Amino acid sequence: MPSVVATAPPRPSLTEPVRLDELAGMVGAVLAGDNGREHAAVRVTGATLRAQQAQPGDLFAGLPGARAHGAQFIAQAVEGGAIALFTDAAGAELPEVRAAGLPVLVHPDPRAVLGELAARIYGNPSDRLSIIGITGTSGKTTVSTLIEAGLRAAGRTTGLIGTVATVIAGDRLDSAFTTPEAPDLQALFALMLERGVSDVAIEVSSHALSLGRVAGTHFTVGAFTNLSQDHLDFHADMADYFAAKAKLFDGRADQAVVMVDGEWGRKLVTEDTVTVALDGEATWRAADISTETTGIQRFRALGPDGIELKLAIRLPGDFNVANALLAAACLHAAGVPDAAIIEGLSSVDVPGRMERVVRGQDFTAVVDYSHKPGAVAAVLDSVREQAKDSRIIVVLGCGGDRDSAKRPVMGEAATRRAELTIVTDDNPRTEDPAAIRAAMLAGALAVPEAERGEVIEIGDRAAAIREAVRRAGPGDVVVVAGKGHETGQEINGVVQPFDDRQVLSGAIDAQLSGNPGGATGVHHTEGS
Repeated sequence: MPSVVATAPPRPSLTEPVRLDELAGMVGAVLAGDNGREHAAVRVTGATLRAQQAQPGDLFAGLPGARAHGAQFIAQAVEGGAIALFTDAAGAELPEVRAAGLPVLVHPDPRAVLGELAARIYGNPSDRLSIIGITGTSGKTTVSTLIEAGLRAAGRTTGLIGTVATVIAGDRLDSAFTTPEAPDLQALFALMLERGVSDVAIEVSSHALSLGRVAGTHFTVGAFTNLSQDHLDFHADMADYFAAKAKLFDGRADQAVVMVDGEWGRKLVTEDTVTVALDGEATWRAADISTETTGIQRFRALGPDGIELKLAIRLPGDFNVANALLAAACLHAAGVPDAAIIEGLSSVDVPGRMERVVRGQDFTAVVDYSHKPGAVAAVLDSVREQAKDSRIIVVLGCGGDRDSAKRPVMGEAATRRAELTIVTDDNPRTEDPAAIRAAMLAGALAVPEAERGEVIEIGDRAAAIREAVRRAGPGDVVVVAGKGHETGQEINGVVQPFDDRQVLSGAIDAQLSGNPGGATGVHHTEGS
């Protein structure tokens, strides 16, 4: 599909102006100042919470932040054409706001209702779209991609919003967030309508649910994949993390479709929930799972009222059977014919998700986005299941400025399953890379020596990948985990070009040509 680069969040070409007093009345906001009545008739045509992206006619949302109050950037928003401000009482009192002289809508918790306001400004687009939202720790990208393919196979004009990309009727835009901020999301929905989109698959992150990014969005189907440790730098604990995910099922979705193989999913089940499971009783189940030498998996999806779909997917691992089964259940709930479900799911490859790199080598090479303990375990278990007698070599790092508690757990998960774990850098961001690696190594080396494979440390990620390739023998499996589809590595605030797939391909080519350029890492043993 053609690629479109978006320098700013895309918007529809035309919106119907909305009066400020209508917006205020919707959410219980107050038009501040002596000129409130005069400003009531001011009409806005767009919304943004980024001052540098304000456009003529915008309502600028100046929200309180951890480091600064967004309202203090109002002059920049005015320069872009903003004609009104939406903020809290503290923002309304800032000298920059008073100097700007704009109409000000004041609300005690502006972030909580910004989505509802943005939806109204852009004409409540989700009321005229069929939107399937997918939440959970792992699998959101795969499930949403499978769903979008099934919708296309049914002849529908589709949209896709997620970690890898945003797609509008076949045009691809790079994604900045798993789920865009509320004004950007509602503008995107409106643009999709303008371009003829009828159905949208969207990843819904816990941040999006906690921060109100999907407030004002109506979902035809809400789906849940699973829950495992992640984002505990943002959420207080696993219960808080789950509570955020559960908001997708608070009535904003017409139909809930929930994977119940794990205990967290079972907590979401109500009388009307469509349940999905690989094991045990559920509305949708998988039977007769088999894997061909080509890597294609086949199984029967058994649904309600005797439905049986014979599915084939090009994605390895039991967890991808679960993802495909969940996607099939969502598509059925959205009214997609069985034949289109079968056709759509059979056509999908997901960038950076168990993506094979084939350069003529005599071992298997895979790049995967797994960057959470549960995902690392699932990927390596899947590899072991399909290559029982092979050595597994995993290259693994952890991102900086993110949940630090998962680092030793990821080290442990890898070294329990792989014959060789190469601990390296991921996106260290502003943290000391050596400290991140040390935390991973602590978890890896806490595993008793008899229960773990070899562990070495190579900080340079490219060198780590080259070493994995150098060490790989015939029939082995090399898994480069953590970055998947990403094309950059962030170090001290600077993003350098880096694509695991390209680096792995180059390392294999060099090995095949007799010039491997490997690296000798620091070998770690018990007590190192």
